[in-house]
Amino acid sequence: MSTYKKFTFTGSLDETQIAFFQENGFIHFEGFVNRDTVDNIIRSTETVQRQWIQNGVDKINGIPIKYGVDENGNTIVQRFAFTNQHSHEVNEFANSASINSLKVLMPEGARVGLNENDGVVFNHYVNTEGSNFSHMGWHTDSARDIFYGKKVSPMLNIGLYLDDSGADQGGLRILPKTHKQNLFSLLFKKKYYMNRDADENEVLVEAKAGDLVIHDGRIWHRVAPSPFFGAKSRRRVMYVPMVVGKFKPKSEKSSTPLYLHLLPLVGKAKSKKLVPVLRQVEA
Repeated sequence: MSTYKKFTFTGSLDETQIAFFQENGFIHFEGFVNRDTVDNIIRSTETVQRQWIQNGVDKINGIPIKYGVDENGNTIVQRFAFTNQHSHEVNEFANSASINSLKVLMPEGARVGLNENDGVVFNHYVNTEGSNFSHMGWHTDSARDIFYGKKVSPMLNIGLYLDDSGADQGGLRILPKTHKQNLFSLLFKKKYYMNRDADENEVLVEAKAGDLVIHDGRIWHRVAPSPFFGAKSRRRVMYVPMVVGKFKPKSEKSSTPLYLHLLPLVGKAKSKKLVPVLRQVEA
């Protein structure tokens, strides 16, 4: 699959769209929101950024905030956690009827995880000398369940694009249909984060600002580095999580999750001692 079909959102998902997602593990809606909505969200996150930098915020609900430097040498936030708790515009979007309509892609009882895991995450990729976030190696989002001592559960990462994103910005690369893999492949198909190489089966997601790309948390994906530097490399995407299972909210008293320390090492942990543990979780 070198290219893929893109869809138009009309307020609810039809059978063709649901079938495409179930088969491939992702779906792309063009023009999900208008330019005004995109601009309002960007402005609101810039306000949050100024506040966090001024106040020296390093964690939100136990999740580290990733800082970096833009093309002008200014300190910026490159990965926001729980953005919905600090931005009215982000919270409004995450609670919208359009987002809630996507529950048809999940088992019964699904909810938007506004106060769980990392909440709504806002990623700001930019390729500069001082950037700490210009790309991301291969990973799945669902592996974190293992480090919470849970069985891997279905989840969605609902990505709203706030900049045009294609090969010039590095872009999201997906391995379609890998959401159907077994637990061993979910953990060991690639070395988490350390493997950044292109895959002959990967698909480049080419999106415009305002597009929505939803992917299953169990699917393998990466973010390639931009071949350019500075503003031309900028890629901002906001991810709204949709989850099932026991409700486990985070608070300012929450500790930093173990997976944030250990997940990059998963690719090295292919040992005989670990396999029985994985089989127990899978059972």
